[in-house]
Amino acid sequence: MSLFKTFFCPAFLCTMMLISGASSASHLPADIQAVMNKPMYKHAKWSLRVLDVNSNKILIDHNSDQQLYVGSVRKIFPVGEYLNAVGPKHRSTTTVHYDGSMLHGDLKGTLVLVASGDMGMGGRTKPNGKIAFTTFDHNNATALGNAEIVDIDPLAGYRKLAQRVKDFGITKISGDVVIDDRLFEPFNFNDEFYATPIFVNDDVIDVKINPAHLSESTHVDWLPKSAAFKVLNYSMMTEANHPYTLELTPLAPPCFGKPDCFGEVKKHLPIDYVPPFTKKYPIIQVFRITKPSDYARTVFIEALHDAGVDVSAVTLVKKNPVHLLQDSNSYNNHNKVAGLKSLPYSEYAKLIFKVSYNLGADTTLMLYGLTQGVRTMADSLRVEKEMLQNHYGISPTNYHFPNGSGGGLTTANAKVITEWLSIMHKSKSWRAFRDAMPILAVDGSFAFVDKFKNDPTLKGAAKHAFAKSGTLVSRKGDHFIVDGQAFAGYIETRKHHLLIYHVVVNNVEIPNIESSVETFQDEGLITAILWRDF
Repeated sequence: MSLFKTFFCPAFLCTMMLISGASSASHLPADIQAVMNKPMYKHAKWSLRVLDVNSNKILIDHNSDQQLYVGSVRKIFPVGEYLNAVGPKHRSTTTVHYDGSMLHGDLKGTLVLVASGDMGMGGRTKPNGKIAFTTFDHNNATALGNAEIVDIDPLAGYRKLAQRVKDFGITKISGDVVIDDRLFEPFNFNDEFYATPIFVNDDVIDVKINPAHLSESTHVDWLPKSAAFKVLNYSMMTEANHPYTLELTPLAPPCFGKPDCFGEVKKHLPIDYVPPFTKKYPIIQVFRITKPSDYARTVFIEALHDAGVDVSAVTLVKKNPVHLLQDSNSYNNHNKVAGLKSLPYSEYAKLIFKVSYNLGADTTLMLYGLTQGVRTMADSLRVEKEMLQNHYGISPTNYHFPNGSGGGLTTANAKVITEWLSIMHKSKSWRAFRDAMPILAVDGSFAFVDKFKNDPTLKGAAKHAFAKSGTLVSRKGDHFIVDGQAFAGYIETRKHHLLIYHVVVNNVEIPNIESSVETFQDEGLITAILWRDF
């Protein structure tokens, strides 16, 4: 889901967009104006730009030059760029190699897992080979106060690799195990940790909290389970009407890679508490895995043990021993032991768009950078900016992208957003790009956007809009501000026209976090009106 991700600020022909102007384009239809004139938007700024692909006309052009907060709408750029660079069917392969000698199955040397930037590592792969996601994703659990988790083993990929190591003939490791995470340079993610090209469960520990009887300890469980990290529970049930004070501490534990690393669940859960958004237990909260390579090393060693490989000589929990790594070119088919193919990138595009997976978007920008010969976040942002300006004429004066996901002070004007959507519509990747977006009243962040159905003339819009949403919410004293709420995508209208649109509102005062859903619903209403009237 795209809500609150920055809470508490949380190869084809290059063609230019050919859209002609219209003197009445700035006129807002009365029904849309009525939405924007609601009392809650008294101090808000709105922008709306709508293009008709069939007629090459600008239908609505309201404040399209204003550079506003667009949040996760930013994600349409790196995802589109990478789809165009590698194609929707592109798969990466995480490989395992041996460095040393083997005698009767005993590896006297190092087993090396070479990370490929596979964001799922099997932990979100459904039996049909599609990506699994929920409406309220665990990557947003801290900001939302709750989440839902997919019913798939988060360590599935590591278990497959471990079994393939055993099947190769390695039955004992007398040396060590190391994660080669040198594909790109680690990058700072939201000041929480430095992200690398190795992933376990999206680099979070899921904590499941269930209620107990009054004055008893809450029921707490977590996954993945590993010697790398455990959770201690000090939280208690308290009387009805008492404040909800449950907290995880520290949210980003610094102890990964050290023995006895743990986090704590503390404070109180009122007996009458109703979990937000899902309205049911368990409450899901997360700890950040701050040292992904250290954590992945431990879970891989544990998977090897479970597969029947003797790893008794290997220290289970310690800092990833990168000093044992050879030159990257030395890990090749001559010493390859096992491999794990990722899902096609089009599936990860769905994950990034439908649940607004911030870490996935930033990683995608890094992967795009690799296709352009660079390995750092700063350089990836630079080559992206150069590509947008030199190939498409999109001036950097019309946007501000500090990262790949839309966090922080990400801004853009509607002309930039709709131009990129038009460019993607002309690309060979368009179908995968569009299909990855949340579908109105169906899935992802659009699953609950359905109040437009109260109007019989609008309910047919369901399933006919595909758009990326973006939300930026901050706290101001005893209330909250929707700094930015935006939709950007495509509408297949009642009259069988294809529209490209971007709608955004900034500076909306709301009493609490859940009230931001009303702004979501209003932009869904505007989307449905566009479906009906054009």
